[in-house]
Amino acid sequence: MSDVLANRVAVITGANQGFGKAIAHAYIKAGSNLMLCARDESKLAEVQKELQSLCKTGQRVEAIRADVSKREDVDQLFSAALKAFPKIHILVNNAGVYGPKGPIEDVNWEEWVQAIEVNLLGSILTAKTLLPHFRKHQYGKIIQLSGGGATAPLPFISAYAASKAGIVRFMETLAEEVKRDGIDVNSIAPGALNTRLLDEVLEAGPEKVGKAFYERSIKQKTEGGAPLERGAELSVYLASAASDGITGKLISAVWDPWENFPQHLDDLQKTDIYTLRRIVPKDRGQSWGDL
Repeated sequence: MSDVLANRVAVITGANQGFGKAIAHAYIKAGSNLMLCARDESKLAEVQKELQSLCKTGQRVEAIRADVSKREDVDQLFSAALKAFPKIHILVNNAGVYGPKGPIEDVNWEEWVQAIEVNLLGSILTAKTLLPHFRKHQYGKIIQLSGGGATAPLPFISAYAASKAGIVRFMETLAEEVKRDGIDVNSIAPGALNTRLLDEVLEAGPEKVGKAFYERSIKQKTEGGAPLERGAELSVYLASAASDGITGKLISAVWDPWENFPQHLDDLQKTDIYTLRRIVPKDRGQSWGDL
């Protein structure tokens, strides 16, 4: 994947640690220029300095503090990006939080709403703000980070689950709106990652997140979880020209054969493969339920 993003510009949110930082590293290795943002300005500055040391001739890494849930911050982010670079090609919506943990009747409502604002509304806002630029140039890549909450119930972490399911369906919807504008929109599930979100679950304990999820998290911590690099590789692929025409999908970095997607482009474009859908009885081998 060397230099597949040469001369491209990517905006990455939540880029100061964890998976966002891993994506930024992979993009630099692939030749991209970067505009990074996060809420923690000091950590962001450290990552920017680290990435600048890896840049090849002509590559640049810019950074600005921004909270994606605040419209003024998002406006400033893209104003700074377009001032630094003439054209943006890629948006990676990585910024996200777990939100409060515990039964819905016990959690702090303001914290629950804030998680929705960051994970769901913040991702929609960044896409909405950048879309006119992508439409103008008839090209763009939007890559949305999803998670386990998008495809299965996640008891006791309901704000995260609801926001991730919501943002995947929004991205599927957006993909249909912009598919004639040369804009590809996809969500990725990077796998169970050992990042600060896992540490939050372990710190919260089984009383708040549930015994089953806590025990799975303990096992994940011990075994190492999914490699950050695999999800970052998928992010590079979806940002590159190799994935042109693949849109409206939720793709697993770990389980799906995404390297071979170009061989199945027609199937991917004409079917609902890799999308959220309702399960009916016949999907589970049952003979009842059809009229």
